[in-house]
Amino acid sequence: MKTNKIKFGISYINTGSPLHALNGITKFILFMAWVTMVLITFDIRIISLMILIGLGLLKLSRVPFASYKTLMTGTATVLMMNAVFMFLIAPQQGTEYIGSETVLLAAGHYSLTSETLFYLLAVTMKYFSMFPIALVFVFTTHPTEFSASLNKLGVPYRIAYAVSLTLRYLPEVTKDFINIMHAQQARGVDISKKASVLTRIKNVAKILGPLIFSSLDRADVISNAMTLRGFGRNPRRTWYSLKPLTAVDYATLAIIAIVLGLGIFYRYQSAQLFWYPF
Repeated sequence: MKTNKIKFGISYINTGSPLHALNGITKFILFMAWVTMVLITFDIRIISLMILIGLGLLKLSRVPFASYKTLMTGTATVLMMNAVFMFLIAPQQGTEYIGSETVLLAAGHYSLTSETLFYLLAVTMKYFSMFPIALVFVFTTHPTEFSASLNKLGVPYRIAYAVSLTLRYLPEVTKDFINIMHAQQARGVDISKKASVLTRIKNVAKILGPLIFSSLDRADVISNAMTLRGFGRNPRRTWYSLKPLTAVDYATLAIIAIVLGLGIFYRYQSAQLFWYPF
């Protein structure tokens, strides 16, 4: 099967994997159930298992690692910075949640404890666990097919079509970001490793500003084009890419419901919010 050209970005990539064969609704429900599970648990054992399963699903999608390597590196960097800021704002949060204190490095109010390290690790892994499944959803779900499925479930087609436009717009944002970044670099804006961290943060802000304005301009153009074509005039619309649910979809949905139910039951039966082995 001929596949689309693989390049950096966040968009649908047809690799013909088993995940591509699933209905978009099935993958959306999987994504929402995944997020729900992440939000209700701080058990690092469950979170670790979810990360492994998420990476396994990402591998099953057959999308080359080069397509999301930059995204994964950037996400990991942002999460580590977030952990640092969390410690600076609330250095005793882990101790308060876990209920014990084992000082590793005494520094007054900013004393570093093993409980705080464990807490920051759990939170960082908690956030990161949503990254693989989000990529799986975007990489394997065709925007139009997903919108058609939403509309069939009763979601107004105007909202469903807006979802389709959002998914289609993600790769355009990436292209605009790269173009603006190259333009700023040509003007002497340095975001390479040679510059300091603070300098790179300031220079990235010089890229995000034009990116936001270009996105607003593009949204205005799309809105005007849809208005001129009479979008939303009729109460219903037909979909060329409508894809029915199959037996595999129903089986997958049943497994998702069972696992999510067990997760919710385990969370409310647990005496402690955190599992702390030390």
